[in-house]
Amino acid sequence: MDKNTIIGFVLIALVLIGFSWYNQPTEEEIKAQQEQVAKQEAKAKEAQQKAKEEKAKEEKAIAQALTDTTALFHSALSGTATDVVLQNDKLALTLSTKGGTVTKAVVKGFKSLDGAADVTLFEGKDQQLNYILEGKESNIRTADLYFTPSEQTDSTVTMTATAANGKTLSISYLLGKDYLLHVSMQALGMDGLFSAKTDKMSLVWEERCKQQEKGHSFENYRASLTYKEVGSGTDYLNETKEKIDVDIEEALDWVAFKNQFFSAMMITKNQFSPHSLLTSIPLKKETHYLKQYKAVLETDFDPTGKAPTEFEFYYGPNDFRLLQGVEKESRFGKDLKMERLVYLGWPLFRIINRWFTLYVFDWLTGWGFNMGIVLILMTLLFKAITFPMVKKSYMSSAKMRVLRPKLEEATKHLDKPEDQMQKQQIQMQMYSQYGVSPMSGCLPMLIQMPIWIALFNFVPNAIQLRGKSFLWMDDLSTYDPIVEWGKDIWLIGDHLSLTCILFCVANLLYSFLTMRQQRDQMVGQQAEQMKAMQWMMLLMPLMFFFIFNEYGSGLNFYYFVSLFMSAAIMWVLRKTTNDEKLLAILEARYKENKNNPKKQSGLAARLAAMQQQQQEMQRKREELERRRKGL
Repeated sequence: MDKNTIIGFVLIALVLIGFSWYNQPTEEEIKAQQEQVAKQEAKAKEAQQKAKEEKAKEEKAIAQALTDTTALFHSALSGTATDVVLQNDKLALTLSTKGGTVTKAVVKGFKSLDGAADVTLFEGKDQQLNYILEGKESNIRTADLYFTPSEQTDSTVTMTATAANGKTLSISYLLGKDYLLHVSMQALGMDGLFSAKTDKMSLVWEERCKQQEKGHSFENYRASLTYKEVGSGTDYLNETKEKIDVDIEEALDWVAFKNQFFSAMMITKNQFSPHSLLTSIPLKKETHYLKQYKAVLETDFDPTGKAPTEFEFYYGPNDFRLLQGVEKESRFGKDLKMERLVYLGWPLFRIINRWFTLYVFDWLTGWGFNMGIVLILMTLLFKAITFPMVKKSYMSSAKMRVLRPKLEEATKHLDKPEDQMQKQQIQMQMYSQYGVSPMSGCLPMLIQMPIWIALFNFVPNAIQLRGKSFLWMDDLSTYDPIVEWGKDIWLIGDHLSLTCILFCVANLLYSFLTMRQQRDQMVGQQAEQMKAMQWMMLLMPLMFFFIFNEYGSGLNFYYFVSLFMSAAIMWVLRKTTNDEKLLAILEARYKENKNNPKKQSGLAARLAAMQQQQQEMQRKREELERRRKGL
């Protein structure tokens, strides 16, 4: 190590020491930081204490409610839990006499993750429902009671809990022809036990949402606690963040515990009162569950028993058309918007999917094609619809490409930084004279983007793809691994998806062709800037790999086919474009416009005029500045 190197290290060390000394906090700053830390610790302790008090209060309330229930329903607090099964061709529900509610829901005709013929949405303690009635001197918790079943058939049953002196609480169930369960709750002979002001009933509904698909993180992102506000639309709790006891200020029509392709929904006849408390907690992959859901609700209750409290439960698939049909079977006659369980994207993309993509998809699936063929045909149809715009975009780029030598010749003397505005003005003027609009190539491509994004929301939520195979893909709704390993790797996961790799390769090819097309039409400094951007454009496919490796093979396959076709269309257009003929057409237009400025129109002419105005304003500012300095 020579002398200069040693001196350099010493100087660097002195600079670092001096900088550290200069930036060290003063005594006042240290004291302020200590006070801030003390305040934060005090707040944390206060929050912990408050949480303990709330928990103790809740436990006390539960204990009191249990005591009250014991006093009123002494005979109904003991017994043996038995199961009652209601079923039709599409759904099987198991009700327990302990609590009188549904404890298991099996959706028929959909293969489960473990290979069973049917999907079990929940069973046992995975879902719990407790009705709480507040009386004058006693509370009733249905979860503590043993009910006696009666009037039992394959589709109906009445659960009755008997209290002292012949008082009863009954819950009647009626299973419809598919996925809708009607529930009616009524208290008989108990009106004297309730306050005259009592007209509400509380409900606590909980579910540990079970993983149903192969990709945990992909499904978990599409599992959400969804709800509908009265007289309004639907909303949901954030899928990725922990949300505990979120206070919903508006009254609700329904609440749904949703995963990617199936849901459990509770609908009330009247409304759930404002200030419902909703909870959604994401669960880790190793649990094989998606979310911990909870809804604390309140609805109307008639203590006289004259008017029953009615609900409807939906246990079934998230199928847009099916949900529209099931809503018509509801007895409540409300606009429930049940189909909103199928997420179709933000408003613009939802409109595209709702009024275009869905109809195309229904039409193609109605022919009985394989779902992979349906995706290919959808791609062909969308490419056919957008081809005129794509061709217009390409021809605009081709015009700029053949004019590039003329633009370079006309502006070669303007190579200084201060000449760039004048250079752009000349270019825009020439574009206008030749009848070329630089922006006309961008707008048609932007029009296609909403369709791309709309399909990004549509395909992953199309239950029709679930379990459907095509070529090497066993299930179009989930990823298609060519290799798997047992442990997650950051950004990649535990597998490599073949369709994701194909999509990224097609994206790389399309980006290369697009980049070359743009580079061929740029002049001077623009071309140099394009060289600097090309690496960013080539890195985009790699970024897409980390995003889409977890996505379903159906979506990746659609994007692969779409990009491959786009690249093929661009290549064919390039091969079939005669640059000499195109330049001759532009020269004829130039001669026509050269001595007739009024015929110069379009975006290029407007841009040229704007640049000329800017240049004139700049000249005036410079002149005023010179005058000011002269004074």
